[in-house]
Amino acid sequence: MTTKTKYIFVTGGVTSSLGKGIIAASLAKLLQAQGYKTTIQKLDPYINVDPGTLNPYEHGECYVTDDGAETDLDLGHYERFLNVPTSQANNVTTGRIYQNVIERERRGEFLGKTVQVVPHITDEIKHRIQILGNSGDYDIVITEIGGTVGDIESLPYVEAVRQLKWDLGENNAIVIHLTLVPFLSAAGELKTKPTQHSVKTLMESGVQADILVCRTEHELPSDLRRKLALFCNVREEAIIQSIDASTIYDVPNLMLDQGLDKVVLKKLALKSDVPDLTKWNKFLQLHKNPKSEITIGLIGKYVELQDSYKSILEAFIHAGAENEVKVNVESIHSEYLNEDNIKMKLSHLDGVLVAPGFGERGIEGKIDAIKFVRENNIPFLGICLGMQMAVIEFCRNVLGLKDANSTEMDPKTSNPVIDIMEDQKNITDMGGTMRLGAWDCHIEKESIAYDVYQSQDIKERHRHRYEFNSDYKEKIEAAGLKTTGYNPETKLVEIVENPSHPWFVAVQYHPEYKSTVANPHPLFVAFVKASLKHHNTK
Repeated sequence: MTTKTKYIFVTGGVTSSLGKGIIAASLAKLLQAQGYKTTIQKLDPYINVDPGTLNPYEHGECYVTDDGAETDLDLGHYERFLNVPTSQANNVTTGRIYQNVIERERRGEFLGKTVQVVPHITDEIKHRIQILGNSGDYDIVITEIGGTVGDIESLPYVEAVRQLKWDLGENNAIVIHLTLVPFLSAAGELKTKPTQHSVKTLMESGVQADILVCRTEHELPSDLRRKLALFCNVREEAIIQSIDASTIYDVPNLMLDQGLDKVVLKKLALKSDVPDLTKWNKFLQLHKNPKSEITIGLIGKYVELQDSYKSILEAFIHAGAENEVKVNVESIHSEYLNEDNIKMKLSHLDGVLVAPGFGERGIEGKIDAIKFVRENNIPFLGICLGMQMAVIEFCRNVLGLKDANSTEMDPKTSNPVIDIMEDQKNITDMGGTMRLGAWDCHIEKESIAYDVYQSQDIKERHRHRYEFNSDYKEKIEAAGLKTTGYNPETKLVEIVENPSHPWFVAVQYHPEYKSTVANPHPLFVAFVKASLKHHNTK
């Protein structure tokens, strides 16, 4: 289709909730639906090497790729929209850029030169931007520049974009600038000044926006578009309206209606066609016209910030559409759950998911919740820490090991049914003790998991450092909690099930990371189906 990779840079001024990530993913979807092999990368201007050590309240969910990279949650959007796996190369932070340059300087690779932001940091940014393009796997690479134009930390990225536009030449790289056009209700009008100033700030760094995507709550009238075109040096047809949407999955169609893909392809001197969005629109149709409604409790300790469990919430949307059911997710803070209020808070639910997390805060609430759903036959899905809590709950309340615990919560417990892997006990680096990325799992045939996956061998993504302690496996299985999935190489337990319960599955991995619009995750699909069945028999 095209021999030379084209580049699209997405920058942002002050924007509201629907940001650059969704616009980038929507544009990529439209280009992919026309046959162009497209990928998206995110450049983050913070100094952390990756989001792995960031508190979810700070940055939302940490998304994990197949190759074990801990990345920005926007990569989740990229995968959910495109149904193509991302990798380490799709997310780069300032921390990683500087780390790499400093390591090279220490090795003497700069031959005694003074190492500076320009050209050494900007060269490293340009190199990182082009890794995916130089792989030969993609026709178009979309690069989302995190942060806001004008921020100090964004300046090296904007300078790298300026240089790359010059290096790559005409029709090979364009800049899309996402801005806010606020509506002042007192004056009853839309204001263009924030956009004008944002574009001006970008131009002060030597970068001219080729396309403006204007976030707005109201339709942009033609005279306002003309004004923006004149003051921002952008063609009128390249002023794209991005109006509030009822769901992020509407945005590709909204961008199609605005002609974003046509303008982009014209500027890149590529052929434009009608995107094939048949499957996408079928999903939207099912999502917007459910035949039933259920409520699932999401029990976690970061529930105040929706982005903390972004992939789980999106996986419920995909699985809901697949089952033609609307999934209402009720967030429940585990820290405030106890034996006194558990019945009131959980008895009305059609299913319960106990979410992943780290640390001891809110742990007892999760254990109380699992006990309640186990004893009351409410469909249950435990993910990562949720699986570990299911094992602890069973050991305490069925096996009678009252002090059963994880060494993460109680290093001195006499019954460490969850423990850290032996080979990692001496590692002190926060990122080094994790089992990360895609790992193999072998599933026993007589199990819910096998019915779900229809396969004995699967690969799922991990992000944790504590494991099911196999020393207790025999006792636990004899009491009725079955281990139905394990890693064939390490024999570490991956899946536990309770056969005496209608639907009780807990997994050590994170299935939510692999759920996409085109391929809803089978575990979520089955869990929603079981919850619907429970709803109908109550």
